[in-house]
Amino acid sequence: MLQLSKILAGGHGLAPGLVTRAATVELEWEVRQKSRFDCTDSRGRHLGVFLPRGTVVRGGDVLVAEDGSLVRVIAAPQPVLVVTPCAEHGNAFDLARAAYHLGNRHVAVELKPDHLKLEPDHVLADMLRAMHLIVKEERAAFEPEGGAYGAHGAHDHAAH
Repeated sequence: MLQLSKILAGGHGLAPGLVTRAATVELEWEVRQKSRFDCTDSRGRHLGVFLPRGTVVRGGDVLVAEDGSLVRVIAAPQPVLVVTPCAEHGNAFDLARAAYHLGNRHVAVELKPDHLKLEPDHVLADMLRAMHLIVKEERAAFEPEGGAYGAHGAHDHAAH
């Protein structure tokens, strides 16, 4: 088993050609939020990932193996609920209200300007529909917010 214990967020610092040629591994959110897991890359290698506790792996991140080889992470499509405002009865503020209620329940949510994504849960889907939102089941990559003290995925404001 090839061990990987280093992560480069978004492949930062690597030449694009290196990232493009790297082996890949498709992982669902359930696995990417763990700091230790096994998987198989696109070249058929069995990988053991051992990252610092609390590390979250995002689509686009690059893992570095003990032999120096690179593995690019792809956020695998998985079942999600996609929540949008009702064009007839609602507005974009309804999404902010829904995000508040989901956050109050500590639900992992991916925030987009025109929709929310969350893992399937029929109770939450019913709650959101009762708020006059449109809830559809889809298969898509899932990249929820990292929380107030964690990584936020899309970009880092530390440099601002």
